[in-house]
Amino acid sequence: MNDSLATSKRFVVVLGLLTGLVAFAIDISLPAIPPMVRALATDMSAGQQVVGLFMAGMAVGQLPFGLASDRIGRMPVLYAGVGVFIAAGIVTSISSSIEVMLIARFVQGIGSSAGMVLARAIVRDISSGAQSARLMSVMVMVFTAAPMLAPMVGSFLVTVSGWRMPFAATTIAGVMILIGIKTSLRETHVPKVRHNVLNQLGSSFREFISHRRSVFGVLIMMATIIGIMSLISGSAALVVEIYGYPVKYFGYIFALTGVAILAGSAINRHLLHRLDAMQMMGVGAVIAGIAGIQLLVIAWLGHAPFWWIWGNACLFMCATAFLLPNATAIALDPVPEIAGVASSIMGTIQSFAGAASAIISSVFYTGTIMNVALVVGISGIASPLLFLLRKRILGDKATIQP
Repeated sequence: MNDSLATSKRFVVVLGLLTGLVAFAIDISLPAIPPMVRALATDMSAGQQVVGLFMAGMAVGQLPFGLASDRIGRMPVLYAGVGVFIAAGIVTSISSSIEVMLIARFVQGIGSSAGMVLARAIVRDISSGAQSARLMSVMVMVFTAAPMLAPMVGSFLVTVSGWRMPFAATTIAGVMILIGIKTSLRETHVPKVRHNVLNQLGSSFREFISHRRSVFGVLIMMATIIGIMSLISGSAALVVEIYGYPVKYFGYIFALTGVAILAGSAINRHLLHRLDAMQMMGVGAVIAGIAGIQLLVIAWLGHAPFWWIWGNACLFMCATAFLLPNATAIALDPVPEIAGVASSIMGTIQSFAGAASAIISSVFYTGTIMNVALVVGISGIASPLLFLLRKRILGDKATIQP
């Protein structure tokens, strides 16, 4: 372990920003969706897919980036991924058709996956156990700024300069992250090159799924991300189209989910000094379950005051601040030698689940609150159900040691 890096604020902040680049690229685009739909003469169903296809690109890119980082090191792969992100961002900002826009967003998602995968892998390179969980929680706090600030920035840019500017801002963010990588990060992994790439991938995958703790962590992450992406992809339609709030207010409303994540992350990080990651995951499961039950009731009713549905959306997002960092730490803890591939396996499964949720939710958009309330509600109750089954899944390994 490398304690000096694990305690370096600058190092951890850049890792958080790398992870936050994904949330920033998604969230800053949300206020642009309604005017983009009108400008490109398409419909809301297609417009919402700028989120789903971005997530699909993330899913496709993670395994190659993770495997490459185990073979040649973390830093070269980071530079390549962020470079792809920047190039695709330029295309999104000048697209003149929805088809070009969606292809560019897919490619941009591929580039963004390098930061998501390698930030987790680097944390596992330099830490383990509860220390890893605390670092993951710090990273969550750092990239919480994205859902808090990005929609507000996006709303402002749309109001002042039109719908293209939020997409141009992703390119600028990519350049700034590239500078951060150059000035603040360094290699944390000694490459282990094996001549047969497929054999390496296969053996790494078999090792990962052989650990019950890793499988359990992935299941929790997958259940959680389904709700997150359904909420994100449907938020603009919910707030602007269904409840009729002006676009200029959307950023402030969506920022409440970021405040919820920030509060959950701060509590999670503080309590991890006293409780283990499994116990903190239980806290998150309870909170998610409370939100999930209420959202299913709202879906059944078919209508609700805005404060009720959005309040439970924020409660669900607060729960994710407990669920995701602890699930990640639990899943990566048994596999330090293949942290890059393991992180990419987790991320690929997570991203495919999120992409499917976002795309399906957008395709079946009906102009009502049903899509968001139902999917987020199901996601909310899935986490406590999985947690209740943890002993059956984990056997006698139900904790993660500090």
